[in-house]
Amino acid sequence: MKTFYSALVVIFAIAAVPSAVAQHEHGHGGEEAAIRAAVEHYLQGHATGDGAHFEQVFHPESKLFWIRDGALNQRPSDEYIAGASGKPAADEAQRKRRIAMVDVTGTAAVVKVELDYPGAMITDYFSMLKVDGEWKILNKIFHVEARGDG
Repeated sequence: MKTFYSALVVIFAIAAVPSAVAQHEHGHGGEEAAIRAAVEHYLQGHATGDGAHFEQVFHPESKLFWIRDGALNQRPSDEYIAGASGKPAADEAQRKRRIAMVDVTGTAAVVKVELDYPGAMITDYFSMLKVDGEWKILNKIFHVEARGDG
């Protein structure tokens, strides 16, 4: 009888795992959608050249980091935003952008974005936090892979 009850406990435990996993994933599903919506502002900033889109998603304390000629470079996001052209790039029709990955735990997330442009493939990684109920980019690191003449 003891073996029967032990087996029953194991069966119920195994049966409960998919339900717990579904609840865990469902809980993050709403946050992932909110993160993707926030990152869409970043993508629209690139598509339109309008810095107001970037302002929507970058936290005022955020910074950008990258390597150029083997050296670490950094720039505050307000300088990055101020550099927005105010209009779409001449080759906008050939540019593709996508959110490649979102990984969220509670109020923290990491997002990978790919900017596939005629002259370069740019890969961005964002560290994001949910600040005052809104998802914000706190840091951006990126790599640029130049192509051909671009």
